[in-house]
Amino acid sequence: MITEIHNTNYMKTINILKSLIVLVSFVSATIGVNAQNRYFDERYIYTQAHLNPQLINPGAYGSIMNHRILVNYRNKWSGIDGAPRTISFGYNGPVGNRLSLGLNILSDKFSQLETFKGALGLSYTIITDNNQIGFGISGEYIKHGLSGYGNADPTDPTISRALAGAEYFDASFGLYGIYMKKLLYGIAIPSAVSSRISDVDATAPEREVGFILQVGYKLDLHPDITMTPYLIMKKLNNVPTHIDMNLTFGFLQDKLIGGVNYTLGADKRLGFLIGTKIEKLNFYYSYNTSSNPIQDYNNGSHELTLGINFGGKQ
Repeated sequence: MITEIHNTNYMKTINILKSLIVLVSFVSATIGVNAQNRYFDERYIYTQAHLNPQLINPGAYGSIMNHRILVNYRNKWSGIDGAPRTISFGYNGPVGNRLSLGLNILSDKFSQLETFKGALGLSYTIITDNNQIGFGISGEYIKHGLSGYGNADPTDPTISRALAGAEYFDASFGLYGIYMKKLLYGIAIPSAVSSRISDVDATAPEREVGFILQVGYKLDLHPDITMTPYLIMKKLNNVPTHIDMNLTFGFLQDKLIGGVNYTLGADKRLGFLIGTKIEKLNFYYSYNTSSNPIQDYNNGSHELTLGINFGGKQ
């Protein structure tokens, strides 16, 4: 009897905490949109950017010398109602001599807050005997807004503006290279140029221009085994500066891929990666947990990526 009462009280406490988390996220989202502030830079969410650098760096468009279609899905804090869910669709590939095209579409929903992003960019790649380097630029349309108003009054000016959302146009720049087919390196300046295109008379807070640094090195441990340590340092809008540390192993020419990752700073994520490359298909799955207190009330974060390669040069 005592045990049943204890379990019932425990479940009630968990449900209350979950409700509070969703409520706090909703209030924070409303305040953020009302203040005309940017919600966050979506380049933060990806834990598989070391495998698909075009998700965060326009300089990587066309870096694999063939066409690639990507579908990425991430469910953060799974098990909590209203937890962040993000889905991305992307394409990149060569469209001319040394010229490549990149397209990314993202939809993110966190409780009542929704973010949509569409990006279109180009990169120019220079190839020498030992080095391949791409220079890229992308134009991006971003909209932050609320999908609903709950019990609030929709005629309230604050709620009305939040429901209408805030729209921006950004320009990002990037450089991405591969040296001796071993050293991977890159730098991106996300949202280097940013302009609000909705309610332009609103006063927006000052923002700092961020950056993304990438470096990795592929080691051959055996004819059929490779190891690639890869670091990504990110300083992004409304996201604490952090470093994604990845260690990836490839077996049998990457027919089987496994790895571990840890994020130093921000969410302090720790997780693992498994994946495969079969013919023209790439599939990756990541699972992450966090050392933040909210981890006690969710089932971790899941990320899946499906890639399809076709045409071009290997």
